[in-house]
Amino acid sequence: MSISSQEICILPNKNNLALLQTNGMPGNLFNNCSNLPATPTRLERLLRERELRKYSKCLNDCEAELPSSTQDCFSPDLETSTCWFNDEELLETVSASRSLNDDGERLDFRTSKQRLLVVANRLPVSAVRHGEDSWQLEMSVGGLVTALLGVKEFDTRWIGWAGVNVPDEIGQKALAKALDEKRCIPVFLDEEVVHQYYNGYCNNILWPLFHYIGLPQEDRLATTRSFQSQFDAYKKANQLFADVVNEHYEEGDVVWCHDYHLMFLPKCLKERNSKMKVGWFLHTPFPSSEIHRMLPSRLELLRSVLAADLVGFHTYDYARHFVSACTRILGLEGTPEGVEDQGKLTRIAAFPVGIDSERFIKALELPEVQDHMKVLKQRFAGRKVMLGVDRLDMIKGIPQKILAFEKFLEENPNWRNKVVLLQIAVPTRTDVPEYQKLTSQVHEIVGRINGRFGSLTAVPIHHLDRSLDFHELCALYAVTDVALVTSLRDGMNLVSYEYVACQESKKGVLILSEFAGAAQSLGAGAILVNPWNVTEVASSIGYALNMPADEREKRHHHNFKHVISHTAQEWASTFVSELNVTIVEAQLRTRQIPPPLPIEVAVDRYSCSNNCLLILGFNATLTEPVDTLGRKDSQINEWQPKLRPDLREPLRKLCDDPKTTVLVLSGSARNVLDDNFSDYNLWLAAENGMFLRVTTGDWMTTMPENLSMEWVDSVKNVFEYFTDRTPRSQFEVRETSLIWNYKYSDVEFGRLQARDLLQHLWTGPISNASLDVVQGRRSVESAAIDRILGEIVHNKGMKEPIDYVLCIGHFLTKDEDIYTFFEPELPSEVPASVRPQVPTQVRTSIVGSRAALLMKQNSTSAVEQNKSYAIDGDTLHSMVTDRISLQEGSSVLDLQANDYFSCSVARKRSNSRYRLQSSDEVVTLLRELADHR
Repeated sequence: MSISSQEICILPNKNNLALLQTNGMPGNLFNNCSNLPATPTRLERLLRERELRKYSKCLNDCEAELPSSTQDCFSPDLETSTCWFNDEELLETVSASRSLNDDGERLDFRTSKQRLLVVANRLPVSAVRHGEDSWQLEMSVGGLVTALLGVKEFDTRWIGWAGVNVPDEIGQKALAKALDEKRCIPVFLDEEVVHQYYNGYCNNILWPLFHYIGLPQEDRLATTRSFQSQFDAYKKANQLFADVVNEHYEEGDVVWCHDYHLMFLPKCLKERNSKMKVGWFLHTPFPSSEIHRMLPSRLELLRSVLAADLVGFHTYDYARHFVSACTRILGLEGTPEGVEDQGKLTRIAAFPVGIDSERFIKALELPEVQDHMKVLKQRFAGRKVMLGVDRLDMIKGIPQKILAFEKFLEENPNWRNKVVLLQIAVPTRTDVPEYQKLTSQVHEIVGRINGRFGSLTAVPIHHLDRSLDFHELCALYAVTDVALVTSLRDGMNLVSYEYVACQESKKGVLILSEFAGAAQSLGAGAILVNPWNVTEVASSIGYALNMPADEREKRHHHNFKHVISHTAQEWASTFVSELNVTIVEAQLRTRQIPPPLPIEVAVDRYSCSNNCLLILGFNATLTEPVDTLGRKDSQINEWQPKLRPDLREPLRKLCDDPKTTVLVLSGSARNVLDDNFSDYNLWLAAENGMFLRVTTGDWMTTMPENLSMEWVDSVKNVFEYFTDRTPRSQFEVRETSLIWNYKYSDVEFGRLQARDLLQHLWTGPISNASLDVVQGRRSVESAAIDRILGEIVHNKGMKEPIDYVLCIGHFLTKDEDIYTFFEPELPSEVPASVRPQVPTQVRTSIVGSRAALLMKQNSTSAVEQNKSYAIDGDTLHSMVTDRISLQEGSSVLDLQANDYFSCSVARKRSNSRYRLQSSDEVVTLLRELADHR
C-alpha cells in the first residue's frame, strides 16, 4: 500500500468502500496518449541501447584491426551488414538513429557520433606557461579521464578550469588554442573566485560535509559570515562554467556535469535552454539528509541539482540519501524512479564507476613492471606483503589502519618477522593545518610501531609520503598478499579495483572498509570491516594471512570478474545511454501535461457568452500558497485559509454580474467558507460537497436522509490515538467527515503511521461502513456536482442555456472528474489519434451525462432527489441515455467545445485541458474576466 499524500479523510458514501489513490494521473480527452501506438518500456530502451553500444564497439574494433587501405573503403551500410547482427529490427534502429541526419540524408557512421560535453572542475591536462603566448600541456591520468577516453561512440569535448590563473587576454587565447588540440575548452577563473569557490566552499564546506566530517567549528560567527561570501563565489563560478557551455553547445549535445564543484550548474544550464540534455554525477558520498540539512544553502543546492534530467551516484545508498534529502528538506515526492516536483521527474540512479582494467592487466607484461616485481620479491623474500595506497587524507583511515596492524602484531608474535605493511601515503593539501597535523600523527605512530617491533635488519612498516609511477604501482599490486583499504568514508575507492586487476596470478586477499563505495561491488569477494573497530580489523588481517588457497581463489575470481566487466568505459557509456533514454521518457511524459491556459482566448469567449458558470476551488487556488515544509506559520495558515486580498475586488465584480454564476468548491468546513465569502453573491459547497448554500440563504445538506453516522466515534478514537503518537499531526472533526493531517510530521514516520492507521481502519471501525477513504491535502467530491448544479438551476430558475464554463482548482487526482464532467463529447467518427487538442468548431450537447439529467430536472431540488445518485457512473450513464432525448438535453445546456475551459492550478499531471502555474495566475485571469464584462 503506497501512502503518498499527507491527509486522510473519512467521509460517508452510499457506494461500496473504496481506497482512492492520488498517483498515476491519466491524460484527458484532449492530451492523453492512450490511443497512440505502444511505446517501448524503459528496460526495452536500455537493452536496445546496450546492444547498440556492443554493435558500435564491434565496428570500431574491426576498423582498428583493418589495414588503412581497407579502412578507406570501409562502407558502413548497416542495412546490408548482416555479418554483424541478424536482428533486423536492431539494424533498422542503428540505421535510423546513427546513419541518418535530421533531414533523412544518409551519413557516414563514423561522423554521426553524438557530441558529449564533459564539464568538470579541472581539465584533464596540466598547463605550464612558457613566455607570453606559449603553453606546455601534459595530459593527466585519473579515473574519470581514463573512463571518458575509452568511450569511442561519442564525440567528446572537455570543459573545465586549467588550474592556472591567466589574467591577460593574450595568454587566454594562446591557452585556448593549445587546449583545442586536446579537445579541451578552458574556463577562466580569477584568483579571488578560485580561493572562495574552490578552496573555500568546495574544499572547506562541501567536501568535509559530504564525508561526514561536519562544518568548521573554530569560530562559528566568522564561519557563518564566510558561508555566504563563499557560496556567492560558488554560484559565480558555476555561472562562468555555464557561460562557456552555452557558448560551445550545439543542439543535440549531451552535457555531463561532474561532482560537488558544479552542483549549481544544471540549474544555470536549464534556465538558458530547457531542452538541453543535462546529467550530473557525484564522485563522493552523498550524506544522510540529517547531515546535508546542516548546510545553510541546502535548498538551493538540491533544487539546482534537480534541474538535471539524470542524477547519478556510485551506490544505491548515496542515491537513497539524496532522495531522502529532497523529500525531507524540500518536501518533494520520492518515487522508485527519482524525485518528482509538480510533474517534472528527475531520474535518480546508481552507476558504480570502474577502471580501465585492461590497462593494468597488460601493464603486468611490460619489462619495466617485471623488473620492479623482481626487485620487490627479492626485497621482501620470506615475508607476507600487506599494502595500503591512499591519499594522506582524514577520510582514508590511515591511523586506524596502522593501529589495527599494531594490535595484530601484539596478539600474534609469531607473525612479527613474517609480515610487512607497505603504506603509500600521497601528500595532499600540505598547506592546510589539519592535514599537517594528520601527517605528524601518522609519522609518530609509524615510528613508535617500528621502534617497538622492528630490528636492525627489518621494520614491520614501510611508510612513503609520495606517489608512485604507474609501473611501480602495478608491480607493487602484483606482489602484494593482502591489500588493506580502511576508508572512514569514501565515494568509491578505485585502489581496490586496481589491486584486484593486478592479482590474477597471486590471488591476494582484499580487506575493504564497509564505508567505501567499492564495498557495494566487491563486498562478496572481499573481507568487509569497520575501520573504527581496531580489534575487528586486526582479526581480519590474521584471517586474510591464514586464508586457504581455495578460498582466496574463489574470492578473487568473484571480484576479478566484476572488475573486468564493469569498466570505466562501460560506466560512462551506461550513464550517457540512460540520459538519452531519460530524455525520451521526459518527452513522452510531457504529452500528458496540459498546455498553459490561453488567458486571452478564455476571456474573449467569456465576454461573448450569455450564461456563464465559474467553478473555483479554494485552497491553493484562491488562497496564498503555504510553505510545504512547515516553517513559520504555514501549518496555521493551512488550517485557517484566507482569501487572497488581491482577489476580493475582481471576485466581487464577477459575483455581481447577472450573467455569471460563481461556485466555490472546498473540502473546508462551513465556517471557513462563511468567514471568507459571506459578503459575496455566490454559491458555496463545503465539506466535499456535503453542504451547499447561496450566500443569501441557509446551509442545506446534500446527504441522504438515512445516512448512518454511527462510525464517527470509533474512527475518532483511532485518529486521536495516531495524533498522540505522531508529532505535529492533528485531526479535525467535521459534521460529515473526519480528517487526520500528518503533512508537517516527519515524512517517513508520517507515512508509516498513515499506513498503520489505514490498515487498522479497514480491518476494524469501517470494515462494514459505507465510507470513502480519501488520501490527499484536500477533497472535493466531484460526484456531488450533479446534485449541486441541480440545486443552482432550480434556485435561479435558469431559462437561458449555460454556454460558458470555467473550472479552476488544485483538486485531488480522485476529484479531477470534475474537469471531465462538462467535457463535450466529440463525434465518434473522428479517430482518437487525430483529435485536436482543443476543437474550435464542434458544437455538442451533453447527452447521456449526469449534467443533462440535472438540467432536465430543473423543477425539482436535487437535494430531494439525491437518493437516485447512489449508483456508479456507468449505470447512471446508461440510464440517462435511455431517458433523455437530444432536444431535452440541449434545452438547458448549450456548450461548445471551445467555450469550456478546465484548468488545474500548480499541477502538471492532470485531467484538465489547461494549467496555471500558481494562484498568482488565477488572480491575473479573474481580473481579466472581471474587466471584460
